[in-house]
Amino acid sequence: MGAPTPHPRRLRLGLIGGGHGFIGPVHRVAARLDDRFEIIAGAMSSDPQRGRTAAIGVGIAPERAYATVQAMLAAEGARPDGIEVVAIMTPNDQHFAAAMAALDAGLDVICDKPLTTTLADALALVRKVRESGLVFCLTHNYSAYPMVRQARAMVQAGEIGEIRQAHMVYVQSHNATLVEAKPEGGNWRFDPQQGGQSMVTGDIGTHAFHLGCYVAGLGVDAVMADIGATVPGRVADDYAGVLLRWSNGARGTIWVTNAAAGAEHGLAFRIFGSLGGLEWHQEHPNELRHRRLGGFEQVLTRRMHGALHPAAERYVRVEIGHPEGFQEAFANLYRDAADAIVARRSGQPCDPLALDFPTAVDGARGIRFIEAVVESSRKKAWADCRLEI
Repeated sequence: MGAPTPHPRRLRLGLIGGGHGFIGPVHRVAARLDDRFEIIAGAMSSDPQRGRTAAIGVGIAPERAYATVQAMLAAEGARPDGIEVVAIMTPNDQHFAAAMAALDAGLDVICDKPLTTTLADALALVRKVRESGLVFCLTHNYSAYPMVRQARAMVQAGEIGEIRQAHMVYVQSHNATLVEAKPEGGNWRFDPQQGGQSMVTGDIGTHAFHLGCYVAGLGVDAVMADIGATVPGRVADDYAGVLLRWSNGARGTIWVTNAAAGAEHGLAFRIFGSLGGLEWHQEHPNELRHRRLGGFEQVLTRRMHGALHPAAERYVRVEIGHPEGFQEAFANLYRDAADAIVARRSGQPCDPLALDFPTAVDGARGIRFIEAVVESSRKKAWADCRLEI
């Protein structure tokens, strides 16, 4: 595992959202796994009492358990020991306001995906981050698996030649029934005002899109998409099938759904170049399959110390025989963000490998992808997906 940038103490972290649901605990564990952050404050729900209760419940002092984001930023900004970084894990429609307020307060930001719900907001955040010089990490955590980094490094080194095809899938089952009609209901992801224009594209489609772009090192010029609901009675999209024209002329596809009955998780990529191909499945994250044109298949694993690219070695955490996965990948991004933040604050150089995390720019490209998919599906035609930033 790569050595962290030296720092005499933990960075002081404030939580925005994450008071209930799956992702809040994931962020909190990721922040603490390498002992780089100390969670000291939080505004953890849009319901003030619920947020206060949640903050106290995770060990935050009562006087630093805030009713609103604005209250937290104001109070912490007045303290000599106030927060230095925020982690945002709210519903999608709240990302923009929270991130802008934190950047205005001079705080570095770690934000859950997707970046925003509109392209205009995403581009405004990109401009704000650039003007401020602050660190902004977007938690597309699948990019931080060791074998994903190995695949990216192999592509960059030309080991599979010129990319000719790149295909991604992300297939889940938790919405295979009409879950939104249950008495408890209320999942904000089904509300386009909170979740964005296309539920499945914003929720998991952006992960598949980012993963393909990240490994292939390419952008997407145009998409031809079919999106919609496959569960009777559902209004929100639970399926997207997308044809891709990559920026180098390569072809590809994205298939994402969270309504495939019986599926488990199913995030994967298959990328083929002129010399061979790479295949990775998140359900078996410690293996990367490398197939050479006219040669044998090679299964690369984390135990191949010294044989992996440095970009992968940095993210290997445990010894052979012990699997690592989702939580560690999240922690890898938090560790990278910590290294970048410490380097920025100290004026010292940062390990270039630590700076390879997703940013607001990646987030804006993801929002452009969502908009292009929605446009293409509506018009039944190819839609431009390019975004110059």
